[in-house]
Amino acid sequence: MADTTAAHDGSYYAEERKMLASEPYLGMDPYLSKLRLEAQQKVAVLAKTRNDPAAFNQTIHSLLGTVGDDKAIIESPVHFDYGCNTHVGKRFYMNTMCVILDCARVDFGDDVLLGPHVQIYTAEHPTDPAVRLEGLESARPVKIGSNVWIGGGAIILAGVTIGDNVTVGAGAVVTKDVPNNVVVVGNPARIVKHV
Repeated sequence: MADTTAAHDGSYYAEERKMLASEPYLGMDPYLSKLRLEAQQKVAVLAKTRNDPAAFNQTIHSLLGTVGDDKAIIESPVHFDYGCNTHVGKRFYMNTMCVILDCARVDFGDDVLLGPHVQIYTAEHPTDPAVRLEGLESARPVKIGSNVWIGGGAIILAGVTIGDNVTVGAGAVVTKDVPNNVVVVGNPARIVKHV
């Protein structure tokens, strides 16, 4: 998205570039704060247009980076840090109260279902308290395959890839990659079934 107030040397976008490159960045950077505010405004419009299919669909396409088709459904209320860093495939469904901290890219395949209160965190904060006080944070992408069901209250942490045909049980905390064709449950999530 172009911004005419950008510095000629590109420094206005420097923290966003670092964020998307998984480098340490200043989360309270003015440009990043502006992008987060824009996402919240689009989320508010989403809630207001739920009963108007054309406007609802247009808002989803405006909020997210890419949308696989016109059948995506996002129930309100939800939260995205940026929205534009989230990319969904065909027939995407997100239930109410979900949170996607898409400081890094989040990719969903086709036919993904998110239960209520699912949380996806690409954001990470330093464990060193002195570095944390400097306002630095970082982010790592999350990738979720096709035909995946993520049960209510599950948490997916930064850098995780989930394969195709996976079920993530309600309340699971996914801390590492999940292969195709399995069911994972628990904290930390572990494989309990192959399908």
